[in-house]
Amino acid sequence: MSGRPGVDLNSDVGESFGRWRLGDDEAVLALVTSANVACGFHAGDPTTLRRCCETAAAQGVVVGAQVGYRDLAGFGRRFVDCDPGELADDVTYQIGALEAMARVAGTRVAYVKPHGALYNTAVHHAGHAQAVVDAVRAYDPSLPVLGLPGSELLRRAEAVGLRPVREAFADRGYTPEGTLVPRTEPGALLDDAHEVAHRVLGLVTTGRLTAADGSEVAVDAESVCLHGDTPGAVGMAEAVRSALDEAGVDVRSFV
Repeated sequence: MSGRPGVDLNSDVGESFGRWRLGDDEAVLALVTSANVACGFHAGDPTTLRRCCETAAAQGVVVGAQVGYRDLAGFGRRFVDCDPGELADDVTYQIGALEAMARVAGTRVAYVKPHGALYNTAVHHAGHAQAVVDAVRAYDPSLPVLGLPGSELLRRAEAVGLRPVREAFADRGYTPEGTLVPRTEPGALLDDAHEVAHRVLGLVTTGRLTAADGSEVAVDAESVCLHGDTPGAVGMAEAVRSALDEAGVDVRSFV
């Protein structure tokens, strides 16, 4: 066993749809160790998902199902007040759809992560957090669930025997309570690659980061998310990966 600090780098990919292109999946997948692949409900058409899984498999990147609300028009960033039972069925459907694409691409779905509004809702919303947990447990209880430390999602996942994987965000602002600054508020997104790289290195080596108000927040994370759809995403991912490699951090998947 190495005494070096280690961390997983994950990114949201597979979010193009038809002629609409979002992000550079190939470039991002060359830098990360886990891929949160869209499942068609918030983004991603079948051909995009298959190709993304093929690229991930070729790069040795682990594939995860990024499940979300049924909200293509809103890119999954709007809360949907749906019945928890129906939401569990939607999550199961999405995992199964991506599993098919992953299988024909020579890989498999190895974990589950909620997307956008569902991710943020599952931090506090007991019903929707439980719906995700119920779907994963019923589909395959060996699949880890990726989420925010201290969230209802991870608490409930652990309670039923699923592996909870704590995640931090490289390019998102944090509140003093350790939650994400809403995208509608100032300081929600960070766009300086050097600053983000320094922030991630500090997080991995000290377990702390600076919140939007300047206070220090403890964040215990096994995986760090680099968004693939933000401006300059590839440059930011390159800066983060370079900083971690130069510092001797073991960048590897949590699976």
